Amino acid sequence: MAQAAVGGKLDMTGAQVRSNNHGHRVVDLSDLETSIGYRLRLAQVALFSDFFRAFAALELRPAQFSALIVIGDNPGLNQSEVAASLGIQRANFVALIERLEARGLVERRPIDRRSYALHLTQPGEALLARARATQHELEARLERRLGPGGKAQLMDLLGRLA
Repeated sequence: MAQAAVGGKLDMTGAQVRSNNHGHRVVDLSDLETSIGYRLRLAQVALFSDFFRAFAALELRPAQFSALIVIGDNPGLNQSEVAASLGIQRANFVALIERLEARGLVERRPIDRRSYALHLTQPGEALLARARATQHELEARLERRLGPGGKAQLMDLLGRLA
């Protein structure tokens, strides 16, 4: 039986409940432990936690990093194209680009009256180079945790789900 601890020693009725060594209530998670979605969510939380720690000095969030990569690798795409490629809603993407633009990392160049091509600035290119190095270190740590052949297997399985 998979278990997780949560705070408290009594249930809502005031009855005693099982506790672990830290005095926290033991919760049965066995049905969730067999859920693909639950395991994926736990993995995502762990990965994002690592990401936020590693990227804190760069002041980049995952979506911002992804946007910088797409813009850096595909200069001249418009906002809708970048947002669609990343699966980000347009309204959310506009705010993301505005933050990157305010930091001087991205610039919008007019294509026509209604659309703008996105390009990295020199500071944006420099930050992206540092971010790619940070991402490479994160990926290397993950590959070590997965063991030989683990990354290829995981990528295959995730590709089947996507």
